[in-house]
Amino acid sequence: MEQPNPFKIAQAQLDEAAKYLKLDSATHAMLREPMRELHVLIPVRMDSGEVKVFKGFRVQYNDARGPTKGGIRFHPEETIDTVRALAAWMTWKTSLLDLPYGGGKGGIICNPEEMSERELEMLSRGYIRALGEFIGPEKDIPAPDVNTNPQVMAWMMDEFSKLRGYNTPGVITGKPIPLGGSLGRLDATARGGMYVLREAAKLMGIELKNAKVAIQGYGNVGSFAHKLVSELFGAKVIGIGDVEGAIYCEHGFDYDTISKNMKKPGIVPKDLPGSKFLGKGTEGNKELLELPVDILIPAAIENVITKENAPRIKAKIILELANGPTTPEADEILHNNGKFVIPDFLANAGGVTVSYFEWVQNITGYYWSLEEVHDKLDKKMTKAFNDVYALYKEKKVHPRLAAYLVAVQRVVEAMKLRGWV
Repeated sequence: MEQPNPFKIAQAQLDEAAKYLKLDSATHAMLREPMRELHVLIPVRMDSGEVKVFKGFRVQYNDARGPTKGGIRFHPEETIDTVRALAAWMTWKTSLLDLPYGGGKGGIICNPEEMSERELEMLSRGYIRALGEFIGPEKDIPAPDVNTNPQVMAWMMDEFSKLRGYNTPGVITGKPIPLGGSLGRLDATARGGMYVLREAAKLMGIELKNAKVAIQGYGNVGSFAHKLVSELFGAKVIGIGDVEGAIYCEHGFDYDTISKNMKKPGIVPKDLPGSKFLGKGTEGNKELLELPVDILIPAAIENVITKENAPRIKAKIILELANGPTTPEADEILHNNGKFVIPDFLANAGGVTVSYFEWVQNITGYYWSLEEVHDKLDKKMTKAFNDVYALYKEKKVHPRLAAYLVAVQRVVEAMKLRGWV
């Protein structure tokens, strides 16, 4: 079955909001496409001596509210439409959290698992040389995303600093702490999700202590979600899925036990005592999504909740820590069935919020304690959730549309004040 085009989904979501907001045709047209994008070719001499040419992208979707912000993905199946969609969602995410940013995204078509550390470094530096004048602390600020990490950001920051001729830590966020990274960045996406989950559970009368949770995806975000939902609330994670399949345990999985027994990052052991193997790959994950839980946390890839399986979703709250895990048709079904979806660009905004904190600290040269970062993140996430929930109740629309109405209106206001439309 052909996968839905993520950018067409992003456009469809915007179109729905535009109709509610009664946007004029010029404003709507400006918001449906990226303002600018760059396609680059990056030659890398591999360890074998062969020169391989990689294709990369950087999309700056809208900068009405400030410099564009967004991660860089290394993936063998990266496409420009995925990058466009993620840049659009980043625009709404930064607006929703009221950060002084627009949205951007980048990607390189490559398979990092097949590359040595030296080859990855050369690719990372080559990408920054290719972008050159396209990025900067006041223009476009990249960050880690799929298959990139603080070390990759360190190489990229160093290469940009060489191009400028002076140290420029604010060009990149998600850096290692010794190079100007922020405390609290590593678990920020999952932690921000926990703050909005807490607010949603309060309003819905769900007791999080001993609540049953299923997590699909066990990379950085999914694994931290397991750790934090257990530590902060005492919830029980009874189902976990990864690319190899899914497992279930009615008594709940202990985070430390999972961590100690992992074969490699992102892959949970499938033979833990007391656990049941739900199935390999997508089949196991399909069953995981339909488990009888209170909270479902998609933390992996796009389009896993569709019109086909949405009627069978039993969770009362869906916390979207992945980007774009729910299709527009599924949104309507879930809403009509009384399920509360905390949409991706609210639920997973903790990462970009702490990235913003990192950028501020880099610019000012003054760095905050971990407690200060957590406190500031909590306040930002809680306010954003309350802004969305107020509109959700007032307009009686599904939560994603409510979030779009808040975010798009802010971008439109900035565009009009600038005289663009």
